[in-house]
Amino acid sequence: MARFVDQAKIYVKAGDGGHGCVSFRREKYVPRGGPDGGDGGKGGDVILEATSQLHTLYDFYHQTHFRAENGRPGMGKKMTGRAGRDLILRVPVGTVVRDAETGEILYDFTKDGERFVVARGGKGGRGNARFATPTRQAPRFAEPGEPGEERWIILELKLIADVGLVGLPNAGKSTLLARISAARPKIADYPFTTITPNLGVVKLDDERSFVVADIPGLIEGSHKGVGLGLDFLRHIERTKALLYVLDASRGEDSLKDFELLQKELSHYHPALLEKPSAIALNKIDIVHDHDFLNKLRAHFEEKGYPVYPISAVTGEGIKELLEGLWRLIHKVK
Repeated sequence: MARFVDQAKIYVKAGDGGHGCVSFRREKYVPRGGPDGGDGGKGGDVILEATSQLHTLYDFYHQTHFRAENGRPGMGKKMTGRAGRDLILRVPVGTVVRDAETGEILYDFTKDGERFVVARGGKGGRGNARFATPTRQAPRFAEPGEPGEERWIILELKLIADVGLVGLPNAGKSTLLARISAARPKIADYPFTTITPNLGVVKLDDERSFVVADIPGLIEGSHKGVGLGLDFLRHIERTKALLYVLDASRGEDSLKDFELLQKELSHYHPALLEKPSAIALNKIDIVHDHDFLNKLRAHFEEKGYPVYPISAVTGEGIKELLEGLWRLIHKVK
């Protein structure tokens, strides 16, 4: 399996245009035989193409320089040189392209098959036949080809999912994803089991399905890059809705967990708190104080959150959760 890479800085160089040709045909009574130099061919473009078949920028991890083919020079008999071949680089859907120098967003790939010319090939130079006039019947010069565009760009992958799982390490996100989809993330009883994003497709029935993203857990200071937080926060931006996964067995500490999660989201991007959200009170199979569990549920419902007590291990409450998430994401315009 390819290593998960969600950022890459690469250099792209389009092909240079071919030089125009200086050539004269041999023809009786025509000065110097008559100019017949052809134009140079256009340089190849560097094109980025989005594909749903890729889920990482790993292809740009080891190779960082990419060049399209130069156009061929013009030839005699007014023959135009061959255009350089375009270079097509495939990137995952969800990739944002930025200019490395200015930080400007050049393109944002959101659909399979989308294309963007990130560097245009140079025009071919005109051959001397183009410069013949009644007063200049034998031009002995031609144009050089124009150089192709070149630039450093930053590729940044932001996964596209319907629901993003938000939770502290060991809240049970990976177990939940494994329960509700065919995804098989690594699961263990230590922090940061998930170190790369995982996507799972949830199939409710033959006509209803949605995509859930389980991304590295948040800890305090994640918005500053502490732990694996930035890896999480970058990808959560694209989700339609959020599901806060809380460890209900932590009792009153689960309230503090929720506050920490919202704090980190707010520091990174306040708009994340405006996304439609629900709360999953996980690990109810090991909760002994059911009165407190009911109070916890009532507390969040008063704040306007749909709340679903669940056990990702036993499957209790999962059906109700999935139906609720389906309704939540279909409220999003």
